[in-house]
Parts: sequence; structure tokens; C-alpha cells
Amino acid sequence: MRKGNEKRPSFIGALFVILFLCVAMYVQIFVIHEDWVTHITLIIASVVAAVVAMISGFTWDDIQEGILYGCKIAMLPMLILMLVGVLIASWIPAGTIPTLIYYGLKILSPSVFLVTVCFVCSVASLATGSSWTTGATFGVAFMGIGYGLGIPAPITAGAVISGAIFGDKMSPLSDSTNLAAGVGEADLFDHIRSMIYTTGPAILLSLLLYGIIGMRYGSGTIDTQQIDIILTGLQENYLISPITLIPPIIVVILAVKKVSGLAVMIIASLIGGVFAMALQGYGLGEVMSFMNYGFTSTTGIEAIDQLLSRGGLQSMMWTISLGFIALSMGGILEKTRMLEVLLEKIAGIVSNVKGLIITHVLSSILVNLFSASQYMAIIIPGRMLVPAYKKLRILPQVCSRTSEDSATVTSPLVPWGLCGVYFTGVLGVGTLTYLPYVFLAYFTPLIAIVYGITGKFIFKEGDISSVKTYHDDEKEAVKSI
Repeated sequence: MRKGNEKRPSFIGALFVILFLCVAMYVQIFVIHEDWVTHITLIIASVVAAVVAMISGFTWDDIQEGILYGCKIAMLPMLILMLVGVLIASWIPAGTIPTLIYYGLKILSPSVFLVTVCFVCSVASLATGSSWTTGATFGVAFMGIGYGLGIPAPITAGAVISGAIFGDKMSPLSDSTNLAAGVGEADLFDHIRSMIYTTGPAILLSLLLYGIIGMRYGSGTIDTQQIDIILTGLQENYLISPITLIPPIIVVILAVKKVSGLAVMIIASLIGGVFAMALQGYGLGEVMSFMNYGFTSTTGIEAIDQLLSRGGLQSMMWTISLGFIALSMGGILEKTRMLEVLLEKIAGIVSNVKGLIITHVLSSILVNLFSASQYMAIIIPGRMLVPAYKKLRILPQVCSRTSEDSATVTSPLVPWGLCGVYFTGVLGVGTLTYLPYVFLAYFTPLIAIVYGITGKFIFKEGDISSVKTYHDDEKEAVKSI
């Protein structure tokens, strides 16, 4: 129960802040046509949010608490992002990324490339529980291979992200998967089994579309001469050997062992640096410079130099600063209860299954947009709507599933959100550019809404068709023994 003397903004005030943010982003993108001033746009919107909060009775200390809360959420992901830049800049001179690109160009064809990308990234994320690790390793290599095959970078990025978020969403090792299960009060494995009904069809439809798109490129003429130039250039300038694939293998093993993502990135970067010195002959000073400022390829072959001149801690600072600013604003909106006030207005339409599921999906997407954090998008709508699920006697795994069907899968589509910022920085493709091709992010929430409208796969207490709980499975196994 809320205390009567607790501070809270008015609905009009909270709505004004959100509308201001929407208008400001629209003006920036479609009127000013300047993608690189997002930081300033968000700072201005944060100032507006702070003013509205102070008018509503909040003090500067309250607002600063929200800013610091948002920064605290951003801290670990941003540290990992720094190390991703270091990792990329060490894996290129080590020969790891050139080897992945070389073998990829030798094996893959345009007609099966996108399906392969999505599938491999799904498996990698499922094994590691991290879409970010997948994007920084396999994703970077696939971007280079796609370039060599003549497939537009935004389409390749879309396939990488679709696969990465599918595996992350379905993995018991994923932080977002465990968070959603906890918020919805569901058993982890009940939660994962329940997601099969929405995410399963979504990934199959996505693979189908990537296959159709790939056939379109496969039917054309491949510039084999250009590919041969790239292959020869890679062989002549980098060590192409299975030995150089040891770093990504170690990353997968460490991630499966549940080693911290931060530690994995540090270890992988250091191993890459050692390989660059031992196998490629670079000095310690050179490797340290690469890690800080990025690697510059000087083969004289434009395609290779464009592919492999990248990485470095400093190259990530634009992205990192955007992450901190966006999460700071999200912290203000949460700690001054603006998001709570807005969500309370839609609470009246959740008295039936259709209204509940649609409200949950849309509110999670909105919180994703305005808080810049999938974690807030999972927690805030999820906790507010848990009582409505219980009232309708819907099993908790449906609530947790819906959180992931909306918050998790759409987070890479928010240009100022953590995931959008991350994938843009790692893959080198703007969020709005790859956005149309992340098919999984569209199919999953749409399927969830269809189930909500039809009542299909909305499991309820006592329903014979309900997903059996993990504990029930354990009991049956014991009986059989």
C-alpha cells in the first residue's frame, strides 16, 4: 500500500516528459537529420524530467539518486563494452577474426549465409547465456564474411541479433531469463518451456525469411574475384590457422562454466594479445596500443583494411557515454515514479486475458523505450501485473514468458537503450539501420498477442493442457525409479 504523503508526479506531468522525449527524438532524427547528437537530446529530455519531478515535490537529492541508480545499472554492461573494444583489437592482430572470416568465405555461400548466421548465433547464445558475447565474437566475424559475400551489413546484423537474442532468451544461464522467471514468480525451467510456444515459432519464421532473402542474393552473380582478393590478402598478411581459434573456444568454455562476463572479456583479450605477440610477431607496446586505440590494417587491400581496422577501448567511448546518459534518464523516470504513474493508468484494462497480455506486451515495450533498460522493462510491468495474472488463475510462467516476449526481444531495437547501443558499437551498424531485419523481435511479441487474443497456450491452474512444472517432472522421475 502507498502512503498518502509519498511524493508522486501527476499523470499529466509524467506524460509530458514522455511526449517531450518522443518529439525531441523525432526532431533529431527526421528534421535535423543528425544521428550523432543523441547524447544531447537525452540530456535535454533528462533536464525536462528533472524539472517536472521538482515541480511534483521531489528534491534534487531525489533526482540525483535516480541518476546514480541508472549509472549503477549501466556500470557493469559499460565495463564489458569497454573490454569488447579491447577484445576486438587484440583478436584481429592475433589472427582470430581474420581466420574466422577466411574460413567463413571458403565454406559459406550467400544462399545459406543468413540462415547459418542466425542458427550459429542462436546456439552460441544458448550455450553461453549471453547475446553480448555472441555479438562481440561470432557476430563480428559474420559481419566480415557477409561483407565479402556482398550481403548488406544491416541484413547480416539483423540475423546476428535475432539468433543472439533467441539463444539468450532460452538459456538457463542468461541473466534476463533468470530475472524474468524471478519477477513472474515462475520456476526457471517452467519459464523456459513456456517460451517454446512463442519463441519457437518466431525463430522458425525468422529463419524462413532469412532463407528467402539469402536465396535472392544467392541467385545473383558472386564477385569471386573480390572474394579471392580478400582470401589471398588475409593469407599473406595474417596467420590463418585453427590455432588462432583457441581464444573464442576459451570464451565459450568460460561462459558455459558461468564465469563472469567481465572476467571472460579480460581473459579473452589478454589471450588475444599473447597470440598477437607469439604468433604474429607484434611487440608488447604495439599490442597495448591496439587495445587502447584500435587496430589499423595496412594490407593495401581496401576491402580487408575496411574490415579489420577497428576495435580499441577508445572507440567504445561514444557508445559508453550514451549508455550512461540513457540509463541516467531511465533512473530519473523510475525513482521519481513517472513510469509507475503511467502504468497505473492502464491497470483497469487487465481484467481479462486479452487485455492483460496486450497490456503487458505494450507496457514492456514502452518501458524499454523510455527507461533504456530491458531490466526495468522486465521488472516494472512484470511486478505490477503479477496480481492480475494470479486473479485470472494464469500460471506464473505465462507472466514471465510475456516479459521476455516483449522486453527482452525488443531491447536491441531501442537506439538509446543498452542493447541497441551495444550492438551498434560492436557490429558497426546503426540501430535504425539494422532495425527492419531483426525479425525475431517482431514475430515474438506478435505471437504473444495472438495467443492473448485467442487464449491459446495461456496456461491456467488446473488446466490439463498446462505445462507440467519442473517439480512434477522430478516427482514422476522418482516414481519411475
